[in-house]
Amino acid sequence: MQRCNWAGPEQIYLDYHDTDWGVPEYDSRALWEKLVLDGFQAGLSWITILKKRENFREAFAGFDPNVIAEWGAAEVEELLQNTGIIRHRGKIEATITNARVWQKIEDREGFDSYLWNYVGGAPLQNRFATQADVPPSTPLSAQISKDLKKEGFKFCGPTIVYAFMEAVGMVNDHIVTCHRHEPVASMKRT
Repeated sequence: MQRCNWAGPEQIYLDYHDTDWGVPEYDSRALWEKLVLDGFQAGLSWITILKKRENFREAFAGFDPNVIAEWGAAEVEELLQNTGIIRHRGKIEATITNARVWQKIEDREGFDSYLWNYVGGAPLQNRFATQADVPPSTPLSAQISKDLKKEGFKFCGPTIVYAFMEAVGMVNDHIVTCHRHEPVASMKRT
């Protein structure tokens, strides 16, 4: 069975690749969670975040942005003591800020609609032959990054946004020889 080169060798990585990565996600809260986790990944490997994902979910109230938007200095200090997550003050504070921004966008048009409108509501289908062909960012991820920052988001540069777009299936970047490319390409919004 062929997979994208980045997947493995650890089982948690293989499972993530085979069941989660690239599957179109349309839930506003889940999209926000993945964008936050991609922001925490900045400067680190994804496997680091993946191994701590359940710790993050526990520490960040199940990634409920409506809860996190109410947090302040006391919660930041508590999170800085939590060895189960990435203890980076800027990223923790950005998560709180991003929860507040998420609320504005969610109330205005739905965070899911806001993001999926960039790709016309359906995943972009790439057909890359090798992992080396996959770009780290695109003009579209740069535009989304710019627009998110204009809204008030933090830790959402073009590379983070592109990794997020891949993870949530806004773009199908499974290489064509990967056993997941065609199944993901056939997924429709339900």
